[in-house]
This record gives sequence, structure tokens and C-alpha cells, in this order.
Amino acid sequence: MFSKKPGMRLVLASQSPRRAEILRNAGISFEVQAAHVNETRRRRESAHGYVLRLARAKAHAVAAHAKRKNRHVIIIGADTAVLAQGRILGKPADVKEARRMLRLLSGKTHQVLTGVSLISLPGGEKHQVETTRVKFAKMSGAEIDDYIATGEPFDKAGGYGIQGIGGRFITAIEGCYFNVMGLPLSRVWSMLREAGFKETSAGKIWSALRELPSLGTR
Repeated sequence: MFSKKPGMRLVLASQSPRRAEILRNAGISFEVQAAHVNETRRRRESAHGYVLRLARAKAHAVAAHAKRKNRHVIIIGADTAVLAQGRILGKPADVKEARRMLRLLSGKTHQVLTGVSLISLPGGEKHQVETTRVKFAKMSGAEIDDYIATGEPFDKAGGYGIQGIGGRFITAIEGCYFNVMGLPLSRVWSMLREAGFKETSAGKIWSALRELPSLGTR
């Protein structure tokens, strides 16, 4: 059970600019505190178990720091991996690994899994995994090399970014788009509401402004 206290701050236990962008664009107020954990996959660990374990580890690392400061906060930890042809793909370490990943994805459907861990201090915690199926177009060797040359694959699980240049090669998805970016927004919002999170005034104003018709650009 969550202990619901008004005005609790949200802390994102991640340095990912994409996760921060998702929350920011949704009008959700938060602060960032990086969590440094060992992301080495355990032997025979499933993709589901892997992302869930890392999400929990990140959230608990930040929670330990918050507890020492006696802060009443809600912490979100997340980790994303790609599952393709029975292989778990993280972030490619070099060009060779990026090329291998993209060849594996080319012309096939894979799964993107994101583990989400929410810890409310003081209170409880909840952990879930979101899965999205992604269909990739067939890529030629030249297209793979040109894409790698952009540098985009190297900080993303599976070696591509759906919200960037990599989106050119996505022909269909089944499930949450934001999950492929690294944070399943609807799932996270549902967990936050269950934990008693309330939007700040700034968040509500930002949400209202986004509903106004565009006034154009100067």
C-alpha cells in the first residue's frame, strides 16, 4: 500500500534525456537524480527479469539517498531492452556490435521491454514491465552503415531510436510508442496516480497551455 501525502515531489532515477523529455512533454513536474548500478546481465536471466531487476535497482539506489535526507518523494526507475530472435540487445558498444544488432532487426519484428519501478517514501512500491512489438523494414547494408555513421545507435537499446532517424525504418508497432523511447507514459501515469501523485501548479498550467491553439511562430 502507498502512503499518500499531498505535494510529494517526483524523482526520475535516470539520466536518459528521452525519459525526461517524455515526462516533460506530458506536463509532469520532476527532478532528476542519476542512479549508478551494475547493468551486467546475469547468466540465463530473461529479458523480463533483467529490465525489472535494473529498474528496481535504480529506484532503490535513489531511495536510499532520499531516506538519508528524510525526503518524502516518489521515485521512478526504468530500464529498457530489446528482445530479438531470442537475444537480449542493450546499447551497442561499438560499430561492429551496432551493425550486428541492426542486421538482426532488419525485416523482422522484435519486442521492446521496459521495466518500471515506483517507490513512494514513506510508503510502498510497485514494479511492472511494459512490452511493445516493433516491426522493422528490411535494411540494406549501405542503409545500416549510413545509419550507424549518424551516431544515433550508440546510446539506445537495440541500436536505434524510433523518435529520430531510426524511425524511418519502423513500419508498424503494437503497443505503447513511448515504451520504445524508454518510458511507457500511460503505464507510469497510472502508477503515479495510484501512489497519490498530484500535478503541481506549474504542471497544470503547462498542460493547459498545450491545449491552446497555435499562435504561429515569429
